[in-house]
Amino acid sequence: MNRRDFILRSSLLASAGLLARSSLLAAVSTEHTTVPVATPAGPLPKLVTEFRPLRRGVGLFTGRGGTVGWLSSPDALVVVDTQMPATAPICLAGLPGRGGRMLDAVINTHHHLDHTGGNGVFKPATRTIVAHANVPGLMLAAGKTSKFGPQTLPDTTFTDGWRRDFGSEAVSAKYFGPAHTGGDIIIHFEQANVVHLGDLMFNRLYPVIDRAGGANIQGWIARLETAMKTYPADAIYIFGHANPKFGPSGGHADMRVMRDYLAALLAHVQAGIAAGKPKSEIVALVNFPGFEDFHAPLPNRLGLNLSAAYDELTEKKT
Repeated sequence: MNRRDFILRSSLLASAGLLARSSLLAAVSTEHTTVPVATPAGPLPKLVTEFRPLRRGVGLFTGRGGTVGWLSSPDALVVVDTQMPATAPICLAGLPGRGGRMLDAVINTHHHLDHTGGNGVFKPATRTIVAHANVPGLMLAAGKTSKFGPQTLPDTTFTDGWRRDFGSEAVSAKYFGPAHTGGDIIIHFEQANVVHLGDLMFNRLYPVIDRAGGANIQGWIARLETAMKTYPADAIYIFGHANPKFGPSGGHADMRVMRDYLAALLAHVQAGIAAGKPKSEIVALVNFPGFEDFHAPLPNRLGLNLSAAYDELTEKKT
Protein backbone atom coordinates (compact mmCIF):
# COMPACT_ATOMS: atom_id res chain seq x y z
CA MET A 1 0.00 0.00 0.00
CA ASN A 2 1.56 3.31 -1.01
CA ARG A 3 1.71 6.32 1.25
CA ARG A 4 -0.97 8.30 -0.61
CA ASP A 5 -3.37 5.36 -0.36
CA PHE A 6 -2.61 5.06 3.33
CA ILE A 7 -3.37 8.72 3.90
CA LEU A 8 -6.69 8.32 2.11
CA ARG A 9 -7.59 5.18 4.00
CA SER A 10 -6.72 6.88 7.28
CA SER A 11 -9.28 9.60 6.57
CA LEU A 12 -12.03 7.06 5.92
CA LEU A 13 -12.05 4.76 8.92
CA ALA A 14 -15.00 5.63 11.08
CA SER A 15 -14.56 3.79 14.36
CA ALA A 16 -15.52 6.22 17.12
CA GLY A 17 -12.46 8.03 18.40
CA LEU A 18 -10.29 6.52 15.67
CA LEU A 19 -10.13 9.05 12.86
CA ALA A 20 -12.22 11.79 11.24
CA ARG A 21 -15.49 10.61 9.73
CA SER A 22 -16.15 10.80 6.03
CA SER A 23 -19.21 12.68 4.80
CA LEU A 24 -19.89 10.43 1.82
CA LEU A 25 -21.21 6.92 2.32
CA ALA A 26 -21.65 3.87 0.11
CA ALA A 27 -23.17 0.39 0.39
CA VAL A 28 -21.49 -2.99 0.31
CA SER A 29 -23.67 -6.06 -0.21
CA THR A 30 -24.57 -8.37 2.67
CA GLU A 31 -26.99 -11.11 3.45
CA HIS A 32 -28.09 -10.27 6.96
CA THR A 33 -26.42 -7.49 8.90
CA THR A 34 -25.34 -3.89 8.40
CA VAL A 35 -22.33 -1.95 9.69
CA PRO A 36 -20.78 1.36 8.54
CA VAL A 37 -18.67 1.60 5.40
CA ALA A 38 -17.05 4.93 4.56
CA THR A 39 -16.11 6.11 1.08
CA PRO A 40 -14.04 9.09 -0.01
CA ALA A 41 -15.46 12.55 -0.64
CA GLY A 42 -12.93 13.20 -3.42
CA PRO A 43 -11.27 11.31 -6.26
CA LEU A 44 -9.21 8.25 -5.35
CA PRO A 45 -5.49 8.09 -6.07
CA LYS A 46 -4.43 5.91 -8.96
CA LEU A 47 -5.03 2.30 -8.03
CA VAL A 48 -1.99 0.03 -8.22
CA THR A 49 -2.31 -3.65 -7.30
CA GLU A 50 0.21 -6.47 -7.06
CA PHE A 51 0.19 -10.22 -6.39
CA ARG A 52 3.51 -11.25 -4.84
CA PRO A 53 4.33 -14.94 -4.30
CA LEU A 54 6.29 -15.69 -1.12
CA ARG A 55 6.77 -19.47 -0.83
CA ARG A 56 4.95 -22.81 -1.07
CA GLY A 57 1.85 -21.34 -2.68
CA VAL A 58 1.50 -18.51 -0.18
CA GLY A 59 1.74 -14.87 -1.20
CA LEU A 60 0.45 -11.37 -0.57
CA PHE A 61 -1.69 -8.88 -2.46
CA THR A 62 -1.43 -5.10 -2.17
CA GLY A 63 -3.95 -2.59 -3.43
CA ARG A 64 -6.11 -0.24 -1.36
CA GLY A 65 -6.32 -1.22 2.29
CA GLY A 66 -4.62 -3.74 4.54
CA THR A 67 -2.29 -6.26 2.94
CA VAL A 68 -4.04 -9.46 1.83
CA GLY A 69 -2.44 -12.87 2.34
CA TRP A 70 -3.33 -15.83 0.13
CA LEU A 71 -2.81 -19.56 -0.23
CA SER A 72 -3.25 -21.10 -3.67
CA SER A 73 -2.59 -24.79 -4.13
CA PRO A 74 -4.20 -27.66 -6.07
CA ASP A 75 -5.90 -28.58 -2.77
CA ALA A 76 -7.19 -25.26 -1.47
CA LEU A 77 -7.69 -21.52 -1.79
CA VAL A 78 -7.55 -19.33 1.32
CA VAL A 79 -7.46 -15.54 1.62
CA VAL A 80 -6.58 -13.42 4.66
CA ASP A 81 -8.45 -10.07 4.64
CA THR A 82 -10.43 -8.57 1.77
CA GLN A 83 -9.41 -4.90 1.59
CA MET A 84 -11.97 -2.49 0.09
CA PRO A 85 -14.84 -2.93 -2.37
CA ALA A 86 -12.75 -1.35 -5.14
CA THR A 87 -9.88 -3.83 -4.88
CA ALA A 88 -11.68 -6.97 -3.67
CA PRO A 89 -12.91 -7.89 -7.19
CA ILE A 90 -9.37 -7.46 -8.54
CA CYS A 91 -8.00 -9.71 -5.81
CA LEU A 92 -10.70 -12.35 -6.28
CA ALA A 93 -10.44 -12.41 -10.08
CA GLY A 94 -6.65 -12.45 -10.13
CA LEU A 95 -6.02 -14.92 -7.32
CA PRO A 96 -3.29 -17.18 -8.73
CA GLY A 97 -4.51 -20.63 -9.71
CA ARG A 98 -8.15 -19.95 -8.91
CA GLY A 99 -9.70 -20.81 -12.27
CA GLY A 100 -13.24 -20.25 -11.00
CA ARG A 101 -12.86 -22.50 -7.95
CA MET A 102 -14.62 -21.71 -4.67
CA LEU A 103 -12.42 -20.39 -1.91
CA ASP A 104 -12.22 -22.66 1.10
CA ALA A 105 -11.96 -19.80 3.59
CA VAL A 106 -11.55 -16.07 4.04
CA ILE A 107 -10.02 -15.01 7.34
CA ASN A 108 -10.38 -11.47 8.74
CA THR A 109 -7.49 -10.36 10.94
CA HIS A 110 -9.75 -7.81 12.70
CA HIS A 111 -12.85 -5.67 12.12
CA HIS A 112 -11.61 -2.54 10.34
CA LEU A 113 -13.15 -1.64 7.01
CA ASP A 114 -9.91 -1.74 5.02
CA HIS A 115 -9.58 -5.42 6.00
CA THR A 116 -13.24 -6.46 5.79
CA GLY A 117 -14.77 -4.09 3.24
CA GLY A 118 -14.43 -6.68 0.48
CA ASN A 119 -16.16 -9.48 2.43
CA GLY A 120 -19.33 -9.00 0.42
CA VAL A 121 -17.42 -9.47 -2.82
CA PHE A 122 -15.75 -12.67 -1.61
CA LYS A 123 -18.78 -14.17 0.18
CA PRO A 124 -20.52 -15.72 -2.87
CA ALA A 125 -17.28 -17.45 -3.86
CA THR A 126 -16.24 -18.52 -0.34
CA ARG A 127 -17.33 -21.39 1.88
CA THR A 128 -16.77 -19.52 5.15
CA ILE A 129 -15.49 -16.21 6.56
CA VAL A 130 -13.52 -16.67 9.79
CA ALA A 131 -12.64 -14.14 12.51
CA HIS A 132 -12.21 -13.78 16.23
CA ALA A 133 -15.42 -13.86 18.25
CA ASN A 134 -15.12 -10.15 19.10
CA VAL A 135 -15.10 -9.04 15.47
CA PRO A 136 -18.84 -9.14 14.62
CA GLY A 137 -19.69 -7.13 17.72
CA LEU A 138 -16.96 -4.60 17.03
CA MET A 139 -18.24 -4.18 13.48
CA LEU A 140 -21.75 -3.60 14.77
CA ALA A 141 -20.62 -1.21 17.51
CA ALA A 142 -18.73 0.88 14.99
CA GLY A 143 -21.97 1.36 13.07
CA LYS A 144 -24.44 2.26 15.78
CA THR A 145 -24.22 6.03 15.32
CA SER A 146 -23.54 6.17 11.58
CA LYS A 147 -25.65 5.96 8.42
CA PHE A 148 -23.46 3.61 6.44
CA GLY A 149 -24.17 0.87 3.98
CA PRO A 150 -24.18 -2.81 4.95
CA GLN A 151 -21.15 -5.05 5.19
CA THR A 152 -20.79 -8.83 5.33
CA LEU A 153 -19.88 -10.22 8.76
CA PRO A 154 -17.86 -13.39 9.48
CA ASP A 155 -19.94 -16.56 9.81
CA THR A 156 -17.34 -18.65 11.69
CA THR A 157 -15.81 -17.30 14.91
CA PHE A 158 -13.50 -18.57 17.64
CA THR A 159 -12.25 -17.37 21.02
CA ASP A 160 -8.68 -18.64 21.41
CA GLY A 161 -7.61 -20.55 18.33
CA TRP A 162 -8.72 -22.00 15.00
CA ARG A 163 -6.91 -24.49 12.76
CA ARG A 164 -7.69 -26.40 9.59
CA ASP A 165 -5.80 -28.63 7.19
CA PHE A 166 -6.01 -27.56 3.57
CA GLY A 167 -4.41 -30.42 1.68
CA SER A 168 -0.66 -30.13 2.08
CA GLU A 169 -0.96 -26.88 4.06
CA ALA A 170 -2.28 -26.22 7.55
CA VAL A 171 -3.58 -22.78 8.51
CA SER A 172 -3.94 -21.73 12.12
CA ALA A 173 -5.19 -18.52 13.74
CA LYS A 174 -4.64 -17.42 17.33
CA TYR A 175 -5.92 -14.63 19.54
CA PHE A 176 -3.51 -13.44 22.22
CA GLY A 177 -5.47 -10.47 23.61
CA PRO A 178 -6.22 -6.80 22.88
CA ALA A 179 -3.68 -4.84 20.86
CA HIS A 180 -4.46 -2.66 17.81
CA THR A 181 -8.13 -3.56 18.48
CA GLY A 182 -9.93 -6.03 20.70
CA GLY A 183 -10.08 -8.69 17.99
CA ASP A 184 -6.65 -8.96 16.34
CA ILE A 185 -5.54 -12.46 15.36
CA ILE A 186 -2.33 -13.88 13.94
CA ILE A 187 -2.54 -16.35 11.06
CA HIS A 188 0.16 -18.96 10.38
CA PHE A 189 0.56 -20.86 7.13
CA GLU A 190 2.42 -23.61 8.89
CA GLN A 191 4.13 -25.54 6.10
CA ALA A 192 5.07 -22.42 4.15
CA ASN A 193 6.12 -20.79 7.44
CA VAL A 194 4.45 -17.50 6.58
CA VAL A 195 2.76 -15.48 9.34
CA HIS A 196 0.16 -12.76 8.71
CA LEU A 197 0.18 -10.21 11.53
CA GLY A 198 -2.56 -7.94 10.23
CA ASP A 199 -2.44 -4.51 11.83
CA LEU A 200 -0.27 -5.65 14.69
CA MET A 201 2.35 -4.32 12.27
CA PHE A 202 2.48 -0.87 10.72
CA ASN A 203 5.98 -1.20 9.31
CA ARG A 204 7.69 2.14 10.00
CA LEU A 205 4.42 4.07 10.05
CA TYR A 206 2.59 5.74 12.91
CA PRO A 207 -0.15 3.18 13.62
CA VAL A 208 -3.87 3.43 14.19
CA ILE A 209 -4.66 2.84 17.88
CA ASP A 210 -8.39 2.10 18.04
CA ARG A 211 -9.29 2.52 21.70
CA ALA A 212 -12.99 2.56 20.88
CA GLY A 213 -12.45 -0.81 19.23
CA GLY A 214 -10.65 -2.28 22.23
CA ALA A 215 -7.03 -1.26 21.59
CA ASN A 216 -4.49 -1.48 24.38
CA ILE A 217 -0.93 -0.27 23.80
CA GLN A 218 0.60 -2.21 26.67
CA GLY A 219 -1.18 -5.30 25.36
CA TRP A 220 0.06 -4.55 21.84
CA ILE A 221 3.66 -4.55 23.07
CA ALA A 222 3.04 -7.88 24.79
CA ARG A 223 1.42 -9.36 21.66
CA LEU A 224 4.44 -8.51 19.52
CA GLU A 225 6.76 -10.06 22.09
CA THR A 226 4.57 -13.15 22.26
CA ALA A 227 4.51 -13.41 18.49
CA MET A 228 8.29 -13.33 18.32
CA LYS A 229 8.46 -16.12 20.89
CA THR A 230 5.69 -18.17 19.32
CA TYR A 231 6.52 -18.01 15.61
CA PRO A 232 9.88 -18.86 14.01
CA ALA A 233 12.57 -16.29 13.38
CA ASP A 234 12.91 -17.60 9.83
CA ALA A 235 9.22 -17.11 9.03
CA ILE A 236 8.16 -14.52 6.47
CA TYR A 237 5.86 -12.05 8.21
CA ILE A 238 3.13 -10.17 6.33
CA PHE A 239 2.34 -6.71 7.73
CA GLY A 240 -1.02 -4.93 7.55
CA HIS A 241 0.50 -1.61 6.46
CA ALA A 242 3.96 -0.41 5.56
CA ASN A 243 6.11 2.55 4.65
CA PRO A 244 6.89 1.87 0.95
CA LYS A 245 10.59 2.18 1.72
CA PHE A 246 10.39 -0.93 3.91
CA GLY A 247 7.53 -2.92 2.40
CA PRO A 248 4.65 -5.13 3.60
CA SER A 249 6.74 -8.15 4.66
CA GLY A 250 9.72 -8.73 6.90
CA GLY A 251 10.79 -10.39 10.11
CA HIS A 252 11.48 -10.11 13.81
CA ALA A 253 13.78 -7.10 13.39
CA ASP A 254 10.88 -5.08 11.97
CA MET A 255 8.60 -6.27 14.75
CA ARG A 256 11.11 -5.12 17.37
CA VAL A 257 11.09 -1.63 15.84
CA MET A 258 7.30 -1.52 16.14
CA ARG A 259 7.44 -2.79 19.72
CA ASP A 260 10.09 -0.22 20.64
CA TYR A 261 8.03 2.61 19.16
CA LEU A 262 4.99 1.66 21.22
CA ALA A 263 7.11 1.35 24.36
CA ALA A 264 8.74 4.72 23.70
CA LEU A 265 5.32 6.27 23.10
CA LEU A 266 4.08 5.14 26.50
CA ALA A 267 7.31 6.21 28.23
CA HIS A 268 7.18 9.67 26.65
CA VAL A 269 3.58 10.24 27.68
CA GLN A 270 4.16 8.87 31.19
CA ALA A 271 7.07 11.28 31.62
CA GLY A 272 4.87 14.18 30.55
CA ILE A 273 2.14 13.17 32.98
CA ALA A 274 4.69 12.85 35.81
CA ALA A 275 5.99 16.33 34.98
CA GLY A 276 2.48 17.74 35.34
CA LYS A 277 2.07 18.68 31.67
CA PRO A 278 -1.47 19.02 30.34
CA LYS A 279 -2.70 16.60 27.71
CA SER A 280 -2.79 19.37 25.09
CA GLU A 281 0.95 19.91 25.47
CA ILE A 282 1.82 16.21 25.51
CA VAL A 283 -0.05 15.46 22.28
CA ALA A 284 1.32 18.49 20.39
CA LEU A 285 4.47 16.68 19.23
CA VAL A 286 4.63 16.55 15.40
CA ASN A 287 7.24 13.81 14.91
CA PHE A 288 8.54 11.31 17.41
CA PRO A 289 12.31 11.57 18.07
CA GLY A 290 14.33 8.43 17.41
CA PHE A 291 11.81 7.00 14.92
CA GLU A 292 12.53 9.06 11.82
CA ASP A 293 11.41 6.25 9.50
CA PHE A 294 7.89 6.65 10.88
CA HIS A 295 7.69 10.30 9.86
CA ALA A 296 5.14 10.76 7.11
CA PRO A 297 2.58 13.39 6.13
CA LEU A 298 -0.27 11.60 7.88
CA PRO A 299 -2.78 14.09 9.33
CA ASN A 300 -2.10 14.31 13.06
CA ARG A 301 -1.38 10.57 13.33
CA LEU A 302 1.30 11.01 16.00
CA GLY A 303 -1.02 13.32 17.94
CA LEU A 304 -3.69 10.61 17.87
CA ASN A 305 -1.15 8.04 19.07
CA LEU A 306 -0.06 10.32 21.93
CA SER A 307 -3.68 10.99 22.85
CA ALA A 308 -4.45 7.27 22.93
CA ALA A 309 -1.43 6.64 25.14
CA TYR A 310 -2.46 9.45 27.49
CA ASP A 311 -6.00 8.11 27.78
CA GLU A 312 -4.76 4.59 28.43
CA LEU A 313 -2.35 5.71 31.14
CA THR A 314 -4.87 7.95 32.90
CA GLU A 315 -8.02 5.88 32.62
CA LYS A 316 -9.61 4.83 35.88
CA LYS A 317 -9.32 1.14 36.65
CA THR A 318 -12.50 -0.58 37.74
